[in-house]
Amino acid sequence: MADESRSAGNTNTSIAPMLSVRNGAKAVEFYKAAFGAGELFRIDADGGAVVARLSVAGAEFWVSDESPEHLNFSPESLGGGTVRMVMIVDEPDAAFARAVAAGATVVHPVDNQYGWRLGRIADPFGHHWEIGKPLAEGG
Repeated sequence: MADESRSAGNTNTSIAPMLSVRNGAKAVEFYKAAFGAGELFRIDADGGAVVARLSVAGAEFWVSDESPEHLNFSPESLGGGTVRMVMIVDEPDAAFARAVAAGATVVHPVDNQYGWRLGRIADPFGHHWEIGKPLAEGG
């Protein structure tokens, strides 16, 4: 029986979150400082709104100023978010510390839980990020 949970014949499929924020330009700078993100694409509108495609070690995501007219709301407008990002890195303690130094808020410090070395932060725009890696068997 074929595995229907995989896209047949398409190896170029990817899914990248688009994070809605209130201040896109400031968010892009935060993600550069916190995660070492690079800009792959960016549009700055006359009114100051930004849409940017970012990459952290090849993992892509988008940042955009919220636009209620297009039903894109930031966690600040909604009173919280509906999605958490999970960033898997080789050195979660260092990545976590860098994000906090850049202005993230600690939700849960890094520790070993559920077979992972994992911590959770909230970025200044209301998005939550779990930063960690799976532990080795028996670790």
